[in-house]
Amino acid sequence: MSAPADWAVVTGASSGIGEHLARGLAARGYGLWLVARSTDALEALAKELRDRHGVRVRVRTCDLADPAARRALEEELAGQPVSVLCANAGFPTCGPLAENDPAQESAEVQVNVVSLHALTQALLPGMLARRRGGILVTGSTAGCQPVPTAATYSASKAFANTFAESLHVELRGTGVNCTLLAPGPVRTNFYSVGGMSRLQERKFLAWLTPERVAEAGLRGLAQGRRVVVPGPVAKAQYLAGRHTPRPVLFPVLRAAVLPVFRNARNGSRGRPVSRFSPLP
Repeated sequence: MSAPADWAVVTGASSGIGEHLARGLAARGYGLWLVARSTDALEALAKELRDRHGVRVRVRTCDLADPAARRALEEELAGQPVSVLCANAGFPTCGPLAENDPAQESAEVQVNVVSLHALTQALLPGMLARRRGGILVTGSTAGCQPVPTAATYSASKAFANTFAESLHVELRGTGVNCTLLAPGPVRTNFYSVGGMSRLQERKFLAWLTPERVAEAGLRGLAQGRRVVVPGPVAKAQYLAGRHTPRPVLFPVLRAAVLPVFRNARNGSRGRPVSRFSPLP
């Protein structure tokens, strides 16, 4: 996948899927730009990857919800020979839209949608000029259908899903590939951030590890695939969300899915302290 001068950028690299995308890319010989808000976590990961794989690692602390900070990052990266962008940062909100914090809802759109779009625009021209590169977008099976009580999150992931698939076709023949990674349930602190930590107690969701999801995404990107949906539960969610008629889907959501979300949310031990976590 890589040449000695290749750099890869991973957003949301401090934990979860992003951390394991960084590990997988380092094992493949890429130099890394690790982007997230948590400097300490990034520095610890950077040291580990340098020691274990002998790769160059740059830590770039950035709040992707802050337009000025994000623009500075875009300008800095635009001049770098970046071969891979893993646009992985994101976070959820859960609950009725009218009851949620408007600032947090706005930040969610900035991170999940605007930063993905802006960083792709910043790095894609260089990839096209070099006629090689790859973009891995962490979307979600939640983006395949509307999700009441997670309206902003599902809408933001619908953008990510559609954007990635559109670019995949648009870039055909250019030497650059775009792959959508659409996970289902993954064991990270993602659900705690959304206020639904107890959801992970539901074993029927067949939770995957972030290592497995990240590796599936990197393999799919190397193979030039359009979409990677890891695991049988995620595949079922992906297909059902795309093909179930809405008059059938919404009663099923109201009767079976939304009560599970409400119970997990109401039973959570506490609301997240941080505004967001850099996870898909």
